[in-house]
Amino acid sequence: MSGGVDSAVAAARAVEAGHDVVGVHLALSRAGGTLRTGSRGCCTIEDAMDARRAADRLGIPFYVWDFSERFRDDVIDDFIQEYRAGRTPNPCMRCNEKIKFAALLERALELGFDAVCTGHYATLVEGPEGRELHRASDAAKDQSYVLGVLTAEQLAHTYFPLGATPSKSLVRAEAAERGLTVAHKPDSHDICFIPDGDTRGWLAEKVGTASGEIVDRSGAVVGSHEGAHAYTVGQRRGLSLGVPAPDGKPRFVLEVRPVSNTVVVGPKEALATAVIAGERYTWSGRAPESSSFACHAQIRAHADPVPAVATLTDGVLAVRPDEPFDGVAPGQTAVLYDGTRVIGQFTIDRTVSAGPAPV
Repeated sequence: MSGGVDSAVAAARAVEAGHDVVGVHLALSRAGGTLRTGSRGCCTIEDAMDARRAADRLGIPFYVWDFSERFRDDVIDDFIQEYRAGRTPNPCMRCNEKIKFAALLERALELGFDAVCTGHYATLVEGPEGRELHRASDAAKDQSYVLGVLTAEQLAHTYFPLGATPSKSLVRAEAAERGLTVAHKPDSHDICFIPDGDTRGWLAEKVGTASGEIVDRSGAVVGSHEGAHAYTVGQRRGLSLGVPAPDGKPRFVLEVRPVSNTVVVGPKEALATAVIAGERYTWSGRAPESSSFACHAQIRAHADPVPAVATLTDGVLAVRPDEPFDGVAPGQTAVLYDGTRVIGQFTIDRTVSAGPAPV
């Protein structure tokens, strides 16, 4: 129970369904703030108290479990190391993979519980070969992408009561009817451990600053920066280039080279990506029967899925979309779908450009 409306209503529905429910709030920061600021922040004392009040209203036991050390090691430190390596990580994916459905689920099973119930918007379907993860009924709130890291074993001990709800407004209305004080509490946004939203400033503090060059695809210096970690593929704003492009068009970040502390920029068409691939992959439920299969690939939480063909060869999962992806950064996660069903996911560590070669 995060202290938000979704987890509160999920707990209420679990109680109503006849389950023996215990509310757990995860303390993920040893120095959590006292108050939230609108939709920003997490792990505050206010959030913990909101979760406790919801549990009290539902008449269920409530505990706070300290996972701050595990969260620091598996999510925050991973985030920093990925940026140092020139990659763009998704901390929500890592949190689901390492904390909510690994550390939390492991402890829950050890204590004799059957499943972890959360307020995520996704649906579970009992398929012919086991439980399947599917998109939520509300496409605008669907969170199956960030749950794509879940394995068959984890799905077997998971419960998503909100997945079939047509809209978030109905969840808020239900919370109000149940007398839950979080009914109109703003949703959290941005990266939870960077509550002010200043990712560049936060990284500069953790990684440090080091001036370097911004170059075009020919290697010509067109600007400077104070740390390559502050840039990501596809970025357009905040480049402060001193040399305009010959055609006068905007330039975008095409590549981040951490070893040389260099950022490469170029035209938008150079962002087109013909192939993405990675070795760190998992299947959500049953594995594909063939080493090559048609699917839809989604490379961001709110991106449109793209028709593609995936091929697994010598431990490397490669995806070739029917139409090129736009601006793929190493470190991003690609989630593969068969209709609404999540097939699996992988971390992108290599790409093949579909754009024109530099002149």
